[in-house]
Amino acid sequence: MTGTVLLALIAAGTLPAAHLLSRACWTWRTPRTAIALWQALGLAWGVATIGALLGFALLPYRLGVAGGLVPLSADQGARLDIPHLVALVAGLSLGSVLLVMLVYAVVRVVRARHRHRALLALVARDSGLRDTLVLDHDAAAAYCVPGVRSAKVVVSAGTLKLLDQAELAAVLAHERAHVRERHDLVLLPFASLRQVFPGFRLVARSMDAVELLIEMTADDRARRHRPPRELATALLRFAAARPVAAPSGALAALGTAAETGSVGRTASADPFEGGGPVMARVRRLLEPAPPPFAVQATALAFAILIAVIPVLLYALPI
Repeated sequence: MTGTVLLALIAAGTLPAAHLLSRACWTWRTPRTAIALWQALGLAWGVATIGALLGFALLPYRLGVAGGLVPLSADQGARLDIPHLVALVAGLSLGSVLLVMLVYAVVRVVRARHRHRALLALVARDSGLRDTLVLDHDAAAAYCVPGVRSAKVVVSAGTLKLLDQAELAAVLAHERAHVRERHDLVLLPFASLRQVFPGFRLVARSMDAVELLIEMTADDRARRHRPPRELATALLRFAAARPVAAPSGALAALGTAAETGSVGRTASADPFEGGGPVMARVRRLLEPAPPPFAVQATALAFAILIAVIPVLLYALPI
């Protein structure tokens, strides 16, 4: 019973935690750590929610979640009454739905990328730069199509006219950072959650927040190779030009949250606050303010704890 109650408390606690994290500004100072925290929070919600349902369902066996599965399979649930059977079905159904939707999200993205690569082979031309193609389109566009061996960075003719050579190099470094760090894989679980809960605004805000953190992470990697002012001016030019949206399965120089300005923030004294996501990225490029080591260490330790504790509670015998 203790393990079930703790799992239920963790599952319930992840919701206000996600709400607060989606509106936090300190995450912009350490986006990598914040992404790890988001991943741990999502994992903890799924594991704890499923575990709480299964734990309640298996209470008659008094062996906990993991221990109760063995006698359950042996007697085929003969000791369970209606409430416990309902909880068992709910827990197994939720786990199945989350897994199926994750697989569906992967398949859908892979198919979209395959179609887009086939299209690029027909309409795009070689830019003369490494793994970079050019689309003869007047609108501004810059995005990457991730892949294991076939990743490509795509820019439009409009982008080549909009940016100077230094700014273009910074944008390409940003897109290559997405490819190198496989940020598309980070987004997949959140995309599948949005498919499961399409009307749940907290899920949408959470994905917007993670998208912005991914863009900031790519910004940080790009400025290792290019002066940050080059990428900052490129972002401002892109925002003013209102770039076209990236195709499904791709990651753009201005992500969804950056384009729409949909990442909500509460009033704060944070110097990166104000002006929307694009300005937040520009300001942190021009005025970097890394967080104290204690903040990063605490956030990382918390991420590890909330990811591990629900799994350990499955083995609690009572």
